[in-house]
Amino acid sequence: MMHTGRHFLQIPGPTNVPDRVMRAMAQPVIDHRGPEFAQLGLEVLDGIRDVFKTKGPVVIFPSSGTGTCEAALVNTLSPGDRVLICETGWFSHIAWRKVAERVGLSVEYLPGSWRRGASPSAVEATLAADAQHNFKAVVVVHNETSTGVTSRLAEIRKAMNRARHPALLIVDTISSLGSMDLRHDEWEIDVTVAGSQKGLMLPPGLGFNAVSEKALAASRVSKMPRAYFDWEEMLKANKSGFFPYTPATNLLYALREALEMLREEGLENVFRRHQRYGDATRAAVRAWGLEILCEEASEYSNSLTAVVLPDGHNADRLREIILDKFDMSLGTGLGQLAGKVFRIGHLGAFNDLTLAGTLSGVEMGLSLAGVPYKPGGVQAALASLAASATTVARQTEAATA
Repeated sequence: MMHTGRHFLQIPGPTNVPDRVMRAMAQPVIDHRGPEFAQLGLEVLDGIRDVFKTKGPVVIFPSSGTGTCEAALVNTLSPGDRVLICETGWFSHIAWRKVAERVGLSVEYLPGSWRRGASPSAVEATLAADAQHNFKAVVVVHNETSTGVTSRLAEIRKAMNRARHPALLIVDTISSLGSMDLRHDEWEIDVTVAGSQKGLMLPPGLGFNAVSEKALAASRVSKMPRAYFDWEEMLKANKSGFFPYTPATNLLYALREALEMLREEGLENVFRRHQRYGDATRAAVRAWGLEILCEEASEYSNSLTAVVLPDGHNADRLREIILDKFDMSLGTGLGQLAGKVFRIGHLGAFNDLTLAGTLSGVEMGLSLAGVPYKPGGVQAALASLAASATTVARQTEAATA
């Protein structure tokens, strides 16, 4: 089918790249050993720390997010070390459990529901029972991209502290960084993992590790083999703005521009904007009479919403119809959710009209696919946006007064 206009990319990442970020990338490649690059390197290495809310180093790798999941493990642990990974969805399994097992770690996969975040009480009980401190790290996905469920990181950290357990806390923020509140230092996270293609509004290709002093100390005694993902070599070169190997220069130009955009809007305003879109999307789903996958309101994601289709209806068929008729991509169900849910991404370079268009496409698609639903989801979302606009304006005014 012939389509006109712009494709609606409403998966929960990669997200739409703003025009000014695209223009920032469209520059000649420069000498990555020269003074101009050093200035760029120092600027982005310093600026990215504000997004993680850390005073410590952030290592930037030319890689996917999965690459920096591996980097977090191989820099802090040794072969055979025991790791507690909290089950929250597809990415806790494929990006963490599988990677950890393949690099030679002993994994205990703490059972969980794909409809809830990691359980602070279960983490506390497991660590409290580990009197010999055999667990060397706890891994939690902050915002599970496959489910639209957010784990309560501050409570997880408090649970670890109550258990008086020295394990490292390693956190995956690939679909939450730059969209939802994340406090690396305050929440005592040891390694925070992120990627460029979601809340940071860049194309895929950059991965990040924000690193605590405790994690740096662990890296000095870690015996895991590493070369490309070695923090030590990166941090040495980063002191002067360089990288130990050829960096993704033009993605760093894009990162500099994206960081400027986040600064201009203000991180707290960015978080409020994503809260509005999460609330409005959930209002639409409820009005349609459909089910939100996330069961706990305090764990709703503001980056995406996973929607459950009624029995007998295939979510991938719905997605196919919407793509064919309206040129809009929605997220597929992964793993045990395949065919059962579709995911609406509402993060990154996103505004009220984008959301209205997205939800209109979903509502029209539900009708065409013969999915039983109640009309009015778009109107419910617009009402939510209108009601929250006044509140957000007051909050922003108070914050800048």
